[in-house]
Amino acid sequence: MREAGDIVLVACYELGHQPLAVAWPAAVLERAGYRPAVMDVSVEPLDEDALARARVVAVSVPMHTALRLGLEVAARVRAVNVAAHVCFFGLYATLNADLLFARGVDSVIAGEAEAPLLALIEALERGDTGPVPGVGRPGQPAAPHLRRLDFPVPSRAALPSIKKYAHLEHEGRMELTAYAETTRGCRHHCRHCPIPPVYGGRFFAVPREVVLADVRQQIEAGARHVTFGDPDFLNGPAHALAVARDLHAEWPDVTFDFTAKIEHLLRHRADLPALREAGGLFVVSAAESLSDTVLAHLDKGHTRADILTALAVTREAGITLRPTWVAFTPWTTLEDHRAWLDFLADEGLVDHVDPVQYGLRLLVPPGSLLLTSPAMRPHLGPLEPATLSYAWTHPDPRMDRLQAETAAIVAKAIGMQADTPAIFDRVRAMAAEAAGVAAPAPVRAAMSKDRRRPPRLSEAWFC
Repeated sequence: MREAGDIVLVACYELGHQPLAVAWPAAVLERAGYRPAVMDVSVEPLDEDALARARVVAVSVPMHTALRLGLEVAARVRAVNVAAHVCFFGLYATLNADLLFARGVDSVIAGEAEAPLLALIEALERGDTGPVPGVGRPGQPAAPHLRRLDFPVPSRAALPSIKKYAHLEHEGRMELTAYAETTRGCRHHCRHCPIPPVYGGRFFAVPREVVLADVRQQIEAGARHVTFGDPDFLNGPAHALAVARDLHAEWPDVTFDFTAKIEHLLRHRADLPALREAGGLFVVSAAESLSDTVLAHLDKGHTRADILTALAVTREAGITLRPTWVAFTPWTTLEDHRAWLDFLADEGLVDHVDPVQYGLRLLVPPGSLLLTSPAMRPHLGPLEPATLSYAWTHPDPRMDRLQAETAAIVAKAIGMQADTPAIFDRVRAMAAEAAGVAAPAPVRAAMSKDRRRPPRLSEAWFC
């Protein structure tokens, strides 16, 4: 398996950025003397000739969309190469082990997956079919691997150019964007998130020199902005601040964005000005809902009042807050939904929210902590193989209809490149119609075409 192409690492979708989830395994395998091929089917055609020659095909599934696309890749592998060992690794691998084994996948790995993946490949090379620590197989279940990795610098040379991925849109410019992570895992237990069932509240810091070396190779490739894609950049606040300051010291003109929980923005508000001074442009935060009932059921660790405070402290620090939302849950009332849309209009946040979020429905995949929630059980339906998630029904039929109609309208509008305020006005009018009241005055009429839009990435993503 030491020949080039014997091992193929496949990325399917990683939120519009160059896939770190295969760059790190590639580096670990290369350090051990292997020569893996890599491909990212989100930006390049699936190379069936490479799959036909491979002895091992390892598919990265860090999110739900990647899992669905990965199953299509696995089907193509089986069509052209029945002898290849197909491994799925990432957050959604062990959570969906039974489904994956039923679809012909040979092994699954989750957590800090690189070391078990290397051990699996070495075992296959020896012809050893016995259990491999951290690797699940049919009849050989394995828990997520949660031992700290000896982090190498990610191997990006064989990946598609960063020009093919999301760009920063800011002040009329489009900038190439690097992607890095300073930590992996998360210390929190939000019930709807796929990380807690795998990491159980643990996280691992990536050495600062490795982060900076990874950023350096992407800046040398033309990047002028960095997305720190940690599940929560402020899980290790001192580490995050040190990385940000080192980034700014070496590249003073490079900017960055990061993701952080609402509660962390409040707890570490004193650090926000320093992050802005180091080049922080915006922060993505999973606000999820303005309903304290919904937030409690999701175990988010913040309240509606906290969201308002976070908005104030980020504005004061000069960092744009880009909140993300789960628009439809079993506990979101129609009144909640309309109040949320009013809030976005009143607070001037219409341009801060990617329209795809207006129709998002709570996802309940296998292994989700929501499955153990008494509040979820009355609404829960069967596991749907087509969607790889559990069905659920809202107690108010209007909400299920509104969600389906909203998602369809938004998808069509995005495809037609409609202006964000126009999409928002249509969504808001639909919510008013569902409630049997008059539509509010459109925000589009009050917003000039040359308005100053907040910084954002060019791809409207979600998991």
